[in-house]
Amino acid sequence: MKILFIGDIVGRLGRVAIASLLPTIKRGDNISLCIANSDNIAGGRGVTAQTLREVQNAQVDFFTSGDHIFDIKGFDNDIKNLPFIVRPANFTADSPGNEYGILDLGKLGRFGIVSLLGRTFIKTNSECPFRTIDRVLSELERESLSGIFVDFHAEATSEKVAMGYYLDGRVTALVGTHTHIPTADCRILPKGTAFVSDIGMTGALNAVLGVKKEIVINNFVSSMQKKFLWEDVGEAIFSSVVIDYNEKKGRVLSIKRMDKVFKNN
Repeated sequence: MKILFIGDIVGRLGRVAIASLLPTIKRGDNISLCIANSDNIAGGRGVTAQTLREVQNAQVDFFTSGDHIFDIKGFDNDIKNLPFIVRPANFTADSPGNEYGILDLGKLGRFGIVSLLGRTFIKTNSECPFRTIDRVLSELERESLSGIFVDFHAEATSEKVAMGYYLDGRVTALVGTHTHIPTADCRILPKGTAFVSDIGMTGALNAVLGVKKEIVINNFVSSMQKKFLWEDVGEAIFSSVVIDYNEKKGRVLSIKRMDKVFKNN
């Protein structure tokens, strides 16, 4: 089977790119499972039930998240009724939402999906991701799973690489998100886990991490800071990785980048 991981969907332009490209990709590449990071899906920062369902209708099966998941007022209540998204498992225990998800794909098996949040250079209050994933994996051992996929939403590459080796042989894949910049280090780690430091983002190409470039340039050169506005016109980058996985043998066969440019006319 093939699993498609899509990097941080940023704002309206990211959602348009998903709706335009994903159905064709899923058919053409025989994708069985599509997972996407939703941390910036609504207005460039945060999540809403409406934007999740919009992208779900474009054939995303499940959503991971990150430090911005509760930035938009009201989503802390909405998430309680949304079984197709997980918040970071290492958020504090009083946080709403599921620590992990289990997706049943019938004959292909049942798959565990986990979000983790890094702590290096990230200000959000969270527990140790290493100790948290130990606990989560011990809980998932009680389930009959064909694979476990982890999205590590972290800033520091070193923290992501360390987590990759920490989970090598214990999960099917450890993919990084958050920086919006794709990395070229797709590989299968020594004990069989698929790894990439950062998938990248799905959103405005001619912008700075999705933000209007003029605003970011101004904020670097001027003391008069301007509020971020997210670019929602022009070309979009679609950043993703495809994992070829033998679910019967529990073995990753390959992990490869799939990056496309969408021209939003």
